[in-house]
Amino acid sequence: MTRKFSLLAASALTSLLGVGPAFAQDAATVAFLMPDQASTRYEEHDFPGFKEAMGELCPDCTVIYQNANADVSLQQQQFNSVIAQGAKVIVLDPVDSAAAAALVEIAHSQDVKVIAYDRPIPDVPADYYVSFDNKGIGEAIAQSLVDHLHDTGVPAGSGVLQINGSPTDAAAGLIRDGIDVALDGSDYKTLAEYDTPDWAPPKAQEWTAGQITRFGAEIKGIVAANDGTAGGAIAAMKAAGVDPLPPVTGNDATIAALQLIIAGDQYNTISKPSEIVARAAAEVTTGFLKGETPEAKTTLYDTPAELFVPAVVTRENIKAEIFDKGIQAAGEVCTGEYAAPCQELGIVQ
Repeated sequence: MTRKFSLLAASALTSLLGVGPAFAQDAATVAFLMPDQASTRYEEHDFPGFKEAMGELCPDCTVIYQNANADVSLQQQQFNSVIAQGAKVIVLDPVDSAAAAALVEIAHSQDVKVIAYDRPIPDVPADYYVSFDNKGIGEAIAQSLVDHLHDTGVPAGSGVLQINGSPTDAAAGLIRDGIDVALDGSDYKTLAEYDTPDWAPPKAQEWTAGQITRFGAEIKGIVAANDGTAGGAIAAMKAAGVDPLPPVTGNDATIAALQLIIAGDQYNTISKPSEIVARAAAEVTTGFLKGETPEAKTTLYDTPAELFVPAVVTRENIKAEIFDKGIQAAGEVCTGEYAAPCQELGIVQ
């Protein structure tokens, strides 16, 4: 394994919800339905983390994985299909948070439990919700940028761009709300704001290119809601010959973003190893299979929930937060042109 997180954190999480590494009494079918492929996290980390945890907690359980590729209708078909296949618990990261309300109602009508994953379902309470604190993420990345602008002498009243996530994603709305808290309380103004359809990096890149034409050197920073949209913004600025690049935020700590941070092209990201939430979802799943009532650490949209606290990563702490903790391997990140800047930061294979 190139990632060591699940082994490092397993012992810390086995007490979650009072569900230890005991097996569900009967074999069962569970489903893990993810929303899109715009981010690599679902294929590379979320599902592998969930599958590994389920293998420990319920080795006789059957796990069905589907990805809707940002298609609401496809996700509904997948949802109906896994119920027909006998799924007793469905872990759902919805393409469209509003449309997912009907899916929860369908599941409940057939005594199927739904765990909202990463993205909440505001209109109809799911049986549980597991995620990182999305509003906290938005506030953290934006406040980190604001502090950096102050520290580097960017004058009060200077402008930043705000690139939000998908307008159909309730988690994106929470991230946006957190960003607003930090920016509204700062000395800087928002020049323009954009909701990125399906979190698609090309859309973020296209929009940023237009803002460069519109505002030019007035852009002193960009608050992007995830690493994909950040990468799109950075690509637009490089294509336009912007030099030096203004600081750009991110979220997810993808390999591409870590490389951009090491190279100095992206300012920050959020370290939130998906295995944390995936294991939590597996613990709640096996609890439901045993007929247990999961403990609510908090509530969100009238849904019992567990929200984990992430860490902001910049070039200054990337070695400690990502590599020293075994969240990512230097051999996967410090390749090609990134080998030299990795060595500068003391990141070695």
